[in-house]
Amino acid sequence: MSQLSGKFGIVFGVANKRSIAWAIAQAWHKAGAKLAFTYQGERLKENVEELAGTFGPDTLLMPCDVTKDEDIARVFSEVGQKFGKLHLLLHSVAFAPKDALEGQFVNTSREAFRIAHDVSAYSLIALARGAAPLMTEGGSIVGMTYYGSEKVVPHYNVMGVAKAALEASTRYLAYDLGPQKIRVNCISAGPVNTLAARGIAGFTDMLKHYEAHAPLKRNVLPDELGATGTFLASDGAAAITGQVIYVDCGYQIMGM
Repeated sequence: MSQLSGKFGIVFGVANKRSIAWAIAQAWHKAGAKLAFTYQGERLKENVEELAGTFGPDTLLMPCDVTKDEDIARVFSEVGQKFGKLHLLLHSVAFAPKDALEGQFVNTSREAFRIAHDVSAYSLIALARGAAPLMTEGGSIVGMTYYGSEKVVPHYNVMGVAKAALEASTRYLAYDLGPQKIRVNCISAGPVNTLAARGIAGFTDMLKHYEAHAPLKRNVLPDELGATGTFLASDGAAAITGQVIYVDCGYQIMGM
C-alpha cells in the first residue's frame, strides 16, 4: 500500500513547475494522496491549472488570497464538500515587496514589514485554523522555511524575519493542535531555482556558495524535498511535530 493512500490534502503555493510546492505535491500524489490546489490571482491560474490537471480532470482548483479570511473560509468549505475530511496541508506561501529585498534591512518600511508577515507567517495560522476542523482523523501541516530565519543572509532582509515568525508559529501551532493529532512542521530547504528565489539579488552566487561549502558539495534537488515532504506527511513521522527539518545538503551545520 502506498504511504499516503486514502489521504486527502490541499496545496498552497504552486506557481509553476519549478515550485517546491509542486515537487512536494507530485511526491504526495505518487504516494497515493488525493490533492486540491489553490492559486494566487489570475496571473498564475493557467500555470497551476495545467499542472493540477495532470493529476486528473476532476482535481479541485480554487483561487485563494491568503490575506483574505473570506477566501480561506471558502476554500475549506469547498474542500469539505469535495473530500469530507482532510489529512494534509502544504503551506508554501511567502511574499515581500521587492524594494524590501534590496538595500539595508534597517530601511524596511512599516508596510513592507506588515505585508511580509501577513502573507508569509500569519497565513500559516489562518490556514491551520481553517484546516483543523476537517482533520478529524489527525493530520500533517507542512510549511516551507529557509536558513535566513536564524542567520543573516544578505538581501533576504525582512523575509528572514518573517520566516523566523513562521518557525515560531509552527511551534505554537504544534502545541495547540497536538491533542487533535495534527502535526505541524517546517522544511528548511537549501536554495532552489524557483520563481520566488529569482527575486533575491545574488541568488546565482548563493547557489555556488552552497555547493562549495555544504558537506555534500552540491545543492538540494526538488525530488529530495518531495521525499522529505512525503515522510513528514506519513505515519513514519507520527512522533515529529513542531520541528524545522533542514534539507540543505548539510549547509546549516557549518560554521565556516
